[in-house]
Amino acid sequence: MSEGLLAGKVVLVTGASTGIGAAAARLFAREGARVVLTARTAERLAEVADGITAAGGTASHVAADISVASEVERVVDVVLERYGRVDGAFNNAGVSQGGVLLADLD
Repeated sequence: MSEGLLAGKVVLVTGASTGIGAAAARLFAREGARVVLTARTAERLAEVADGITAAGGTASHVAADISVASEVERVVDVVLERYGRVDGAFNNAGVSQGGVLLADLD
C-alpha cells in the first residue's frame, strides 16, 4: 500500500471506528497514507487498524472524545510524536452540542 495518491502522507481520521470513518481510513491507507484513527471506542479502533495493517497499510489509533478540546490536543500530540506531522484530517466524527444547530455554533 505504499504506492498511491497519498503515499507518505499522514492522515488523521476522526469517528474512525465504524461506518464512513472506518471506510475512509481504509481508503486513505490503500492510497498509501499512514492513518491515525480516533474515536471513543478503543476496541473497535484496534480492529480497524489491525485490518488496515493486515492489508499492508500503516495504521495506529488513539481513543479519544473529540468533543473535549484537551482530548483533541492529546490526539494531535500523539500523531506529531509518532509521525512528525499531519498532512490531512478527515473530520468525520458526529458531535452534538446539546441540540444546537450547526449554524448557531461559534
